[in-house]
Amino acid sequence: MNTPRKVLVLGATGAMGRYLVPLLADLGYQVDAVSLDEVKSDRPNVNCIKADAKDREVLKRLLANGCDGIVDFMIYSTAELPGALAFLPAHTDHYVYLSTYRIYDDKEHPVKESSPRLLDTADNLVLRNSDDYSVYKARGENILRALPNRNWTIVRPAITYSYLRNQLVTLEAPDTVGRAFAGKAVVLPEQARNVQATMSWGGDVARMIAGLLFNEHARGEAFTVATAEHHSWGEIADYYKAICNLEAVWVDKEDYIRILRPDPYDFGARWQLEYDRLFDRIMDNSKVLAATGISQSELTPLYDGLEREISRCPKDYPWPVNRRMDDYLAAMR
Repeated sequence: MNTPRKVLVLGATGAMGRYLVPLLADLGYQVDAVSLDEVKSDRPNVNCIKADAKDREVLKRLLANGCDGIVDFMIYSTAELPGALAFLPAHTDHYVYLSTYRIYDDKEHPVKESSPRLLDTADNLVLRNSDDYSVYKARGENILRALPNRNWTIVRPAITYSYLRNQLVTLEAPDTVGRAFAGKAVVLPEQARNVQATMSWGGDVARMIAGLLFNEHARGEAFTVATAEHHSWGEIADYYKAICNLEAVWVDKEDYIRILRPDPYDFGARWQLEYDRLFDRIMDNSKVLAATGISQSELTPLYDGLEREISRCPKDYPWPVNRRMDDYLAAMR
């Protein structure tokens, strides 16, 4: 009898990890699922570990008995990247690194794996020299490509919705489902209304990642792990209206940004909007489909996936309240 392969999943309770862990277990792997949050599973081949995976001593203990594969959903700043990305691939046969579709510039449509990256081509030199998410994820890719061993795979998900992860432009579930359940409207930037966006269900993305793990065609390669379906943000707002009666109020992007980040020198919200959500994100996913044998028709349609995940949200969930958005809407009346 063959010994099952062991897979370490770091960040196991996130939008993709919560679907990936049971999927890997179904495939017969022995899974160590690590998260700062409480990890729960009733499967005998899943070992749930609540721990800080950035603690090197913790990692050494997790890897002490060997590890065939690592799927890493952790977030590493530029300062943390060299140590993490030199250490982890050296301690496994196959390392899967979570990058993001946000690395892509707005220079080519549809977007494919060879499309220009913001780190290399963005007109904004401050962004390119910052520690923005889109930038440090690309720096991590560069580090992997500089390693002598090509036992890694880069995955670049688009916006991925999941349980309690229900996005709309740059907003997350507290300002989408949370406001809908409270009978409140939501503020959205007018400039995004007709921009094309790609949102993928977490279970589909997990299936793509599982198909790339230990896949010889995936080693030393990058893959956009996303659906090819795309809609304007206006259409997606209409989906939320139909599913949970969320009322959208479209305003100028400068008002929207001030609601999210009133400090004009806190660039995170502006860059996420202007260097991602205001780009037409039409994704070419043919490379990952070819490598995994998945077809586009098997992927969950956006409306159906949102409806399913929103229906799972508890009505009494303690969502944070966006007071600035409340105040802005009250002042409009």
